[in-house]
Amino acid sequence: MIMGLVELFVVASMPVIKVLLITAVGLFLALDNVNLLGKDARIQVNHLVHYVFNPALVGGNLADTITSENVVLLWFMPVNILLTFIIGSALGWIVVKLTKAPKHLEGLILGVCAAGNLGNLPIIIIPAICKDKGNPFGDSNVCYQYGMAYASLSMAVGSVYIWTYVYNIMRISASIVPNEDHRTSSFKLEASGEILELLPEEEPSEPTNPAKDSMDDAYTLLLSSNEYEENGKVPISAKIKHLFGNILDNSNFRAIFSPATVGAIVGFIIGVVPQIRKLMIGSDAPLHVLEDSVTMLGDAAVPVITLIMGLKGESTSFLTTIGIIAVRYIFLPISGILVIKGATHLGLVQPDPLYKFILLLQYALPPAMSIGIIAQLFGAGESECSVIMLWTYVLASVAVTLWSTFFMWLVA
Repeated sequence: MIMGLVELFVVASMPVIKVLLITAVGLFLALDNVNLLGKDARIQVNHLVHYVFNPALVGGNLADTITSENVVLLWFMPVNILLTFIIGSALGWIVVKLTKAPKHLEGLILGVCAAGNLGNLPIIIIPAICKDKGNPFGDSNVCYQYGMAYASLSMAVGSVYIWTYVYNIMRISASIVPNEDHRTSSFKLEASGEILELLPEEEPSEPTNPAKDSMDDAYTLLLSSNEYEENGKVPISAKIKHLFGNILDNSNFRAIFSPATVGAIVGFIIGVVPQIRKLMIGSDAPLHVLEDSVTMLGDAAVPVITLIMGLKGESTSFLTTIGIIAVRYIFLPISGILVIKGATHLGLVQPDPLYKFILLLQYALPPAMSIGIIAQLFGAGESECSVIMLWTYVLASVAVTLWSTFFMWLVA
């Protein structure tokens, strides 16, 4: 019994140690004497991860492992991930109230409590566990195949939730920034709809009247409407074009369809549509070179994101950090055990030990590294996020290893 737990502990610890080693390299590169990952470099690397590496990683893994047959069996996973976000948000709100965190950091705290590393860590952990001789999930090849399918779906669904839910929470919170030098600040949304920069507000040459501006805007709209009425009815095609233009110009809509989300949609379509899958997936497929190229790009995502995670920054309050750690490594895993036990009892979860292990693991992971990218995109809580990430991932070496060991014992 004890020897079995020790073997499980060793199996579970290897992937976390890999993450910590790469994080240490990132911390070294961010030192002032080295400065290979300065502020400008971090921004450019984040853009690469956001627009290239993450979509390739999500889309490539989904296309390769998700099929029309196994997708039906995995319906509970999106529900389970949604529950991790809901429970984590509720616990994060308690942390915010108990620690009286600054208003502009509330979104960051809710985000790190709600969103776990649902993609990168499972994709590291599952192959390491499956390839180990002492794994409790049977044949290593079968374990790897199904494990990567589960981890890829976890990454795709988690990415959608992060860029729809957490993104908007942090966007709203980031708009509340402390005043510096008695000058007000405003956030300018770039054309991408996602990159934000802090700009000083220019002093107006003449006093403005908000009520008058609103009346002028309304008058302009009415005038345009009257001109259309004078010239005749507006064509339906023009109305549709105008409607879609307004939707596409909306920053919140563009945030929902982030590059990672688009990559997930494309990968899902390729995986579940047999005709497209035969063209692109597999060594005998006519267009398999496309899959190979996307996979090469996606492989760069995990180490690059992990490097950025090791950057130093300003610390949050001690109580806030302790509260986040308690949520992620104590209360969420306990909640996960109750949820999965209940779902299994009701027959909602298929009786696959590896599948149940991943569902449980989703409650015991450190915060998603995409939160660091969001914090940098908005320029609010960036340094605090780096410190939170550093401490949660340092402690993950113990917490995730222990919980993984316990989860494997529980389902095996």
